[in-house]
Amino acid sequence: MDDNDKIALVATWLNEADGLLITAGAGMGVDSGLPDFLGPEGFWRAYPALRAHGMCFHDIASPAALKKSPTLGWSFYGHRLALYRATEPHEGFRILASWAARMTQGASCSQAT
Repeated sequence: MDDNDKIALVATWLNEADGLLITAGAGMGVDSGLPDFLGPEGFWRAYPALRAHGMCFHDIASPAALKKSPTLGWSFYGHRLALYRATEPHEGFRILASWAARMTQGASCSQAT
């Protein structure tokens, strides 16, 4: 089976599917201009307060961190939310959304990091 046959087969599966699970890496957001989650220059750079406290994404992204430093934790998540709201998703997101909209049993999207 050549690549064109494989693409046609996947297109058939998508057209016949009634549900969709999408798993994507950080590249989906990075390609739209968002910083990545775990890279040393990702949200660390995008939210300098973490660097000022000697923390990285792993340090703040936990219930224990929110309990210990709620102001810093919620500020970090608020900053992150503002970045998402200000970002224009690239065309790939619109394509996935159009596929998901056709699924009678629903769709779910997860970003693997």
